[in-house]
Amino acid sequence: MTIFAVRSATVLALGLAAGCALKGDVRKVELQVQTLQADLAKSDAARAAERDTILAAVRVLQQALAAQQAYLVQMRGDLRTELLSVQQQLVSVQELTGQSQQRLTELRSRIESRAQQADQGAAAPAGGAPVGASGNPAGPGPDQMYDLSLQQYRRGSLSTARLGFREFLRVFPTHERAPDALFYIGESFEQAAPDSAAAVYDQVVKTYPKSPRAPSALYKQGLLAEQHGDKALARTFYSRVIAAYPRSPEADLARQNQQRLRP
Repeated sequence: MTIFAVRSATVLALGLAAGCALKGDVRKVELQVQTLQADLAKSDAARAAERDTILAAVRVLQQALAAQQAYLVQMRGDLRTELLSVQQQLVSVQELTGQSQQRLTELRSRIESRAQQADQGAAAPAGGAPVGASGNPAGPGPDQMYDLSLQQYRRGSLSTARLGFREFLRVFPTHERAPDALFYIGESFEQAAPDSAAAVYDQVVKTYPKSPRAPSALYKQGLLAEQHGDKALARTFYSRVIAAYPRSPEADLARQNQQRLRP
């Protein structure tokens, strides 16, 4: 074999080797490109999923905001309605307060007039209205004073009513309506001062034991004791109603409550 032939074979071998190496590199590049494309596709899918998630969250937020806005609009309407109602109630209270103050002023004026007439020597028979020199009643009579106080009580002007009833009792302590006046004073305290109410009811029982208001006052003491959670004391009051006033309507109610409160 000549030197030329050896050289030709060597060149051919190197060319083939170089060709094989180039094909391997191209294949590697192709694989890398495919991998990169797959990664890019995954990234696009992830971004698309993330975008969809964000859009869904935005839609939910928009719905929540719309619902909140609708609620705020409704609440504003309700607040306006309530405000108008409160304003109307305030006007009613102001009117009632003005009437009560006027009634109170009238009552005080009459009381002062009665006191002045008493200082001038007006005499009053036991349990009756003061009379002047002519023998006619001086100032408002007991019925008028009692009815005026009762009107204030029924209107909810409890302080004014108490003032009127107390003055009625001061001037007419033996009048037939005196037990009623004292009983109403007790009732006027029930919501704001139940202890004061119980004390007044006890005074009704002690001062007017033969009055129809006595069993009512005693029964009321039992109810107040129940409200305080003192069942034993309540049973004691109910027993007193049954023992002292067995034929009264309150006695029937007391018996029912006794059975209900049995230990």
